[in-house]
Amino acid sequence: MTNDPNWKLPEVPSFSLTSPDFVNGAHLPMWVRGSAGGGEDRSPALQWTGAPEGTQSYVLSVFDPDAPSGSGFWHWTLIDIPAGVTALVRGAGTEDDLLPPKAKRRRNEYGTDVFIGAAPPAGHGPHRYVYTLSALDIPTLEVAADATPAIVGLRLRPHIIGRAQIIGYQETTADGKPAYGENGAGA
Repeated sequence: MTNDPNWKLPEVPSFSLTSPDFVNGAHLPMWVRGSAGGGEDRSPALQWTGAPEGTQSYVLSVFDPDAPSGSGFWHWTLIDIPAGVTALVRGAGTEDDLLPPKAKRRRNEYGTDVFIGAAPPAGHGPHRYVYTLSALDIPTLEVAADATPAIVGLRLRPHIIGRAQIIGYQETTADGKPAYGENGAGA
């Protein structure tokens, strides 16, 4: 059975999340890979529409359910994105001046608060990178600056009123090279 990143999440209306940098279900650009894997650890641009009425803020998470950890791997968490915001620019995962006002980064699996690029283990096959944008019925999510992604998930759960997702793929060949080139095609 494939790890389902939405397992046991509450059923809520969906809305649209897209990226000018990759197509849902396609390969992520090379620069989204981790720097140790030949990339730049740069977050892609994201855009959304159709959030439910009553949305007061958003939380964005990036999760690899295929990581061989037994619990997946959290690459990025961004909370308190204001309701009036409908896009994140490329690089917002690491550049403070590119974040929307009031938005705050929270911990990833490495314990830092920046975007960590895709870095699937060599020969492990394709990994899914699930970008999830949750619409919340509260303006701010009360979590500590060092809150883990699991704590963020627990705190946002009762406030989710909508969810949008987009999934990109990356893979590292058995010889340690990226399986996809700059434009997502085979390298």
